Amino acid sequence: MRRLPCRVACAASSASTLPAALLFDCDGVLVDTEKDGHRISFNETFQERELGVTWDVDLYGELLEIGGGKERMTAYFNKTGWPANAPSSDEERKQFVASLHKRKTELFMALIEKKLLPLRPGVAKLIDQALSQGVNVAVCSTSNEKAVSAIVSFLLGPERAEKMKIFAGDVVPRKKPDPAIYLLAASTLNVEPSRCVVVEDSAIGLAAAKAAGMNYTADEDFLNADAVFDCIGDPPEERFDLAFCGSLLEKQYVS
Repeated sequence: MRRLPCRVACAASSASTLPAALLFDCDGVLVDTEKDGHRISFNETFQERELGVTWDVDLYGELLEIGGGKERMTAYFNKTGWPANAPSSDEERKQFVASLHKRKTELFMALIEKKLLPLRPGVAKLIDQALSQGVNVAVCSTSNEKAVSAIVSFLLGPERAEKMKIFAGDVVPRKKPDPAIYLLAASTLNVEPSRCVVVEDSAIGLAAAKAAGMNYTADEDFLNADAVFDCIGDPPEERFDLAFCGSLLEKQYVS
């Protein structure tokens, strides 16, 4: 499994030793889905529709700077030219992209249901630590809500899933790096943004967390992250646990 840094973000505070909420991004944080999950599903969709488009690993890495699959495709087609069999009007193109994304999600969910994409090391343990101590746990993602729910349900299991909140897809009008999804999570969970710790893997996710006034863990530039880790941490090394998340609330920056 490809190792990606996790970013953790939080705002300075000194009132408590534990966060009020632990907020996870999904793709690249819970599961390393991008290169061998979403990208493969996009390409299979493009092939089925005979679009003559293939996203290689390097190109897809660049496209990940754009939050949201539909937004990603739209930006790519606007830049490189729309496929010959795509419609010409803006509204029809919007529907065209939505249909592509729907099929991509179906193919991606099949991978999840077959458990072909495992959880990243340490994720389940950290979530269990949080839930056992009354810390709210939620997933905040720009990905399709059905896909995120499938990841949580199939890979984390129904017992954990029923205790977690999911904020995903078009639940907010503006996607990361806008902080809307994290502010919605804090509001829904009835917690202060400054008492939240966000676990992310992208610069746009870091920007969203910081703009929401939250603390943050963050292969991209994570200069402003409160901490950066290669993995969340199963044995032999467990530097990133719930106690560490709490320590982020006590300081503005962690080196």
